[in-house]
Amino acid sequence: MRLLGRGVRCVRGGREVFSGLDFEASTGQALAVTGRNGSGKTSLLRLIAGLLTPAEGSIELEGGEAELTLAEQAHYLGHRDALKPALSVEENLIFWRDFLGGEMSDAPGSLNEDLAAVGLDHAAQLPAAYLSAGQRRRLSLARLIAVRRPVWLLDEPTAALDAGGQSMFAGLMRDHLARGGRIVAATHGPLGIEAKELRIGGAA
Repeated sequence: MRLLGRGVRCVRGGREVFSGLDFEASTGQALAVTGRNGSGKTSLLRLIAGLLTPAEGSIELEGGEAELTLAEQAHYLGHRDALKPALSVEENLIFWRDFLGGEMSDAPGSLNEDLAAVGLDHAAQLPAAYLSAGQRRRLSLARLIAVRRPVWLLDEPTAALDAGGQSMFAGLMRDHLARGGRIVAATHGPLGIEAKELRIGGAA
């Protein structure tokens, strides 16, 4: 399975953000998308996620599920943590599992295991409104493992995480890659995993 982009051109608000961009991420590979502010890192992730349409070029997942779109085989984790404050930590994760569907574990205790993997099992019944910024990020990360998808699209994924959180997430990314997943991450700093750099030019 291979995530492949060829000749991708992005236009936002009538302005060309980037053009002629080629990239690929094969099984078990990570791409670290780098560049100055405004260079188009987030736009590229949104193009891959199907939230934007390329002005030119193509993006596809070769060898993926033929009946599913690329967007249905990818997790997109943006800047904001999409949580419902009134729901508990556990209820938020249940919501995302039901909403996203796809491959998930039905084994008893699997939900608690997913929360434990991000260090939130002790806060399962706590309303999300009471979580710190770092805890909210951890809860957003939990949905990456609660529903297995082959492609992770991550926009500054370690934002708000302390050193322990960054180490935890690096472990989750390594596990995902070891299972044959692919990662495309927009970042200004090191991810803590081996990744091929994809630098995008453009105005700051």
